[in-house]
Amino acid sequence: KQKPGLLLFFFLTESGNQTAISKFILLGLSEDINLQPLLFGLFLYMYLVCVLGNLLIVLAISSDPHLHTPMYFFLTNLSLTDICFTSTTVLKMLVNIQTRSNAITYEGCLTQMCFFMIFAGLDNLLLTVMAYDRFVAVCHPLHYLAIMNPKLCRLLVLPSFVISVLDALLHTLMALRLSFCTDLEIPHFFCELAHVLKLACSDILINNILVYLVTSLLGVVPLSGIIISYTQIVSSVLKIPSAGGKYKAFSICGSHLIVVSLFYGTGFGVYLSSAATHSSRKSAIVSVMYTVVTPMMNPFIYSLRNKDMMGALRKLISRISASH
Repeated sequence: KQKPGLLLFFFLTESGNQTAISKFILLGLSEDINLQPLLFGLFLYMYLVCVLGNLLIVLAISSDPHLHTPMYFFLTNLSLTDICFTSTTVLKMLVNIQTRSNAITYEGCLTQMCFFMIFAGLDNLLLTVMAYDRFVAVCHPLHYLAIMNPKLCRLLVLPSFVISVLDALLHTLMALRLSFCTDLEIPHFFCELAHVLKLACSDILINNILVYLVTSLLGVVPLSGIIISYTQIVSSVLKIPSAGGKYKAFSICGSHLIVVSLFYGTGFGVYLSSAATHSSRKSAIVSVMYTVVTPMMNPFIYSLRNKDMMGALRKLISRISASH
């Protein structure tokens, strides 16, 4: 039954037993009115840190010729993806809190869901590409620049983007065929595919099969690639006789390994929490980790552990200060 106070608009279709909806209701992380200013301030702060941090990474790499290497090319793409990834979910949440309206249009919900899957998938594939880059750097250092030439780098990033777009479009087009019931409340702060499917009145068997197949393929294959790359890296590092050489080899991969652990750790955490608890609201709170916190932490991880990046950031900040 529809809860009082919520304005939902429905239009009858020709079949008479289905409804064409115009809005969903995003319940957010909490319905407590007193918590809304706190949530707005917290998420605005995290969003600005995420955007400014990743933007500084992109500008620092672009302005320093010494950083025009394959590793930083992939890092630039990852930073841009993280900005878009966070913007897709957080901006709508901030607008809803500010306007005190939890509504999102049907078209807006599907659009947000589509872009969320594009950038989440691109994040996943870029981390896999970066693992391969680290594998070549550690295991084949003498041939690194020959193997990771600009053409190959572009060929690794472009298919990642195309695969992510096709995956998102496939799920979105399959969602368009669904009809929805009168209860259109999504217990989340953004439109996620799993929650949208739960609201459907029509048969979602094909959608669920597609989700399991594609998720298994785009989840298992990239993760397997990362594990294989790091298995080879560890094997090569252990053969290095000097302790200094081992430390240098591990330092090359340290930042990327931390980011991979955060991304997959928080992703699996959301999946396990949603399977273990019946509370969708708790699952939404946990999902903040991989949708907001992880993209926000990436610039710190890649800059604080990297002398070249810190040097480029200092030069960039000095140049900006001098211009003013």
